[in-house]
Amino acid sequence: FQKQTKQYHEHCCVPQCTASSKYNGLLSFHGFPRDLELRRQWLVSIRRDKLKLTLHSKVCSLHFTPDQLLQPKAAGGRRMVNRGAVPVLFPWSHQSVAPPTAGPGEPQRRPDPADPAVGFSLLDHDYCSVPEPADLDTAVNENETLKEEMNALKEPKIPSSFGLQRFAGSDDDIRFYTFESYRLFLMFWRLVEPSVHKMIRSSGPIDELLLFLMYLAAGLQEGDLANRFQIQPSTASRIICSWADYLYSLLGSLCIWIDADAVRAQLPEDFRDFPDTRVIVGCSELRCQTPASALLHTEMSSKSKTQCVMRGLMGVAPHGAVTFVSSLYEGSVSDTELFMRSGLADRLTEDMAVMVGKGFLTSDLVKCKVYRPPFLGTKPQMASQNVLQAQKVARLRVRVERATRRVKENKLFDSVIPLSVVGNINKLFTVACLLVNYQN
Repeated sequence: FQKQTKQYHEHCCVPQCTASSKYNGLLSFHGFPRDLELRRQWLVSIRRDKLKLTLHSKVCSLHFTPDQLLQPKAAGGRRMVNRGAVPVLFPWSHQSVAPPTAGPGEPQRRPDPADPAVGFSLLDHDYCSVPEPADLDTAVNENETLKEEMNALKEPKIPSSFGLQRFAGSDDDIRFYTFESYRLFLMFWRLVEPSVHKMIRSSGPIDELLLFLMYLAAGLQEGDLANRFQIQPSTASRIICSWADYLYSLLGSLCIWIDADAVRAQLPEDFRDFPDTRVIVGCSELRCQTPASALLHTEMSSKSKTQCVMRGLMGVAPHGAVTFVSSLYEGSVSDTELFMRSGLADRLTEDMAVMVGKGFLTSDLVKCKVYRPPFLGTKPQMASQNVLQAQKVARLRVRVERATRRVKENKLFDSVIPLSVVGNINKLFTVACLLVNYQN
């Protein structure tokens, strides 16, 4: 292989001087003297007393008189500066500093037209290798501005034709896609806005939030969303995944479990017969496409040849706030096992009470009191007090059923979930459950 070596060219560091060894081989370039006093005189003379010197800081021969320069002793040698000489010829002085030209027998070295540096104005350019601190600050600021502009070009911008402002005047449209009203949407946005720029790089995050909520609420496919917002389907997919991760981390970091005093302070009048109720438990089932694996197909409790089931647990306080959300489990798990695997039993103490449905046989598995509709058992007819108890519990459990219905009203969960979404379904389900607390 042919070894290539980089050719370095010297430049003059005197202001307004454009001399370069690349374009004029007749000039000589001289480094600053080692003597500190003499070096200071050079810096003052060239009007750069604050210059930080390096090995590449040179002054060309144009700024020395002929008697200050020593001719080379041999052909091809370099000219030297007389000891104690100080440059005196400058554009701002009365003496001319025209560059020398080649003699009759010497070729004239001309600038290369293809070189990009030739196209710039070199009148006031500083050729020193280490610029002034002020020049460095300017260059850094310009560099940061260019980086911001490049990042803005890389970040997908959602056109304003299909954004939040389109629905600002219609609560019906906002209700169909996201929250109950435009005002509630903005209230939720103000809650998440302070940290959104730390997690998501975007030039239009509020419209990206709208896209994500439309994906949940309306169940629109990524291709449909991409067409509405005039972006690529891959960009829509990235936005959905980014916002699912962000809201899962942000909303999940808040403690939604309410202490006993707060629950009692907001206890509805209907619970006067069950004053120690801390949480009402309900179960949600999601349908998803059948996986190719026969083992996974069996564990997920298939309802048909093309659909499987995943189950999750939700707990609400008596006044309706969502206070507990579990992960999703395979559909073959029973209500009792789902209750124990969810971790809710670890939060219940002896002074609390939990209200559950008939399928949750947890009386012997938890320390607290359990309110559950009574069973008929072996008797031909249920006792009157048990009938009243079942009716009261069923009427009060409507609160958790309402919260569950709000989650299932998201069309993403109301229909069969494609396998491409199953890997992210836990985060999407948790976010949908936690959003119930912000929707009314």
